[in-house]
Amino acid sequence: MQKIHAAITAVNGYVPEYVLTNHELETMVDTNDEWITTRTGIKERRILKGEGLATSDMAVPAVQGLLEKRGISAEEIDLIIFCTSTPDMVFPATANLLAHKIGAKKAWGFDLQAACSGFVFGLTTGAQFIESGKHQKVLVVGGDKMSSIVNYEDRTTCIIFGDGCGAALLEPNYEGYGVIDSICKSDGSGGQYLNLKAGGSLKPASYATIDAKEHYAYQEGQTVFKFAVTNMADVAAEVMERNSLSSEDIAWLVPHQANKRIIDATANRTGVSADKVMINIHRYGNTTNGTIPLCLWEWESKLKKGDNVILAAFGGGFTWGALYLKWAY
Repeated sequence: MQKIHAAITAVNGYVPEYVLTNHELETMVDTNDEWITTRTGIKERRILKGEGLATSDMAVPAVQGLLEKRGISAEEIDLIIFCTSTPDMVFPATANLLAHKIGAKKAWGFDLQAACSGFVFGLTTGAQFIESGKHQKVLVVGGDKMSSIVNYEDRTTCIIFGDGCGAALLEPNYEGYGVIDSICKSDGSGGQYLNLKAGGSLKPASYATIDAKEHYAYQEGQTVFKFAVTNMADVAAEVMERNSLSSEDIAWLVPHQANKRIIDATANRTGVSADKVMINIHRYGNTTNGTIPLCLWEWESKLKKGDNVILAAFGGGFTWGALYLKWAY
């Protein structure tokens, strides 16, 4: 019996129209374009504006465009895995709300929360449903409305994050293309350094939590940076070594877009040259679960069938992981 691989057969993305530049941020907090660019590599980010708009509202156009590319209807989707840190609501799952909005009436779904590593974890999870033979079309969505949990008076976080969403369709492949291997890791001891302190069962919303601004993303930047530089780079190298891949074998490295210095460290650790690294952090900032699928969407025309692609991410919690796939189209 031929081995089933879970291949990406279509990708698409969506970013909001509103552009928040470094120069506009200079009018909001004590920072400047040179400081932001030097330390993060970010020049601008997109922000979802409009009353009553949530993460799922960015997923709708991303997924609709994907379905159009693939020439299929939403009713053909078996499963939706929505990777997000900013769900529309605590419950129901944003995956279920998205299914309703796009008309995926035969799909079941759930949200996956692994912070910025979510899309790598989501592809790893979705691949197993395909490899089992029980599912034919699994939709993995990665998106966040980070502006909803960013304090625009906190210059350590507001300069980093943006809004955006991307999606990938997984289908069975019998030619050896698709997800070949992945390594996913987590360490809950890092939870104290990057988190959202209130809004969960530990600290339900109250006047006190609102006054203390505990419903915004909190980060101890230097600690997170040190962990991310080491672990994201190491896990990318580990998945390459485990599959006997040299830097010359890699067509593209797709790193989570958190910080240009972390991206460079991962490229250096794997030996992949700069011309083979997908980077769009300068235009979108850190869209959390959206960074990797947005890269795949923007570079889709440059990807060739059989390309060896390495995805790598690091997120709050801490979570980190890398995935090796052979591009299928």
